[in-house]
Amino acid sequence: MDIATLQAYGYFFLTAFLVVVLYGYIYHLYSAEKKGTRDYEKYGNIALHDDISDQPIEEISKTDEIKK
Repeated sequence: MDIATLQAYGYFFLTAFLVVVLYGYIYHLYSAEKKGTRDYEKYGNIALHDDISDQPIEEISKTDEIKK
């Protein structure tokens, strides 16, 4: 087995791994939005609504501040 064959196998397995990770991430986004735990549509507007007087995307509760 020469180096070109090893590179080809490495490229194939890396590409396959990255495809699996991408589909896993997409599944996570859709399932979290369907469950109602996160609304990622709101985060798409962060660049449009970035003025200091705009309402925050998520409110931070006092219990969240204590955890950190």
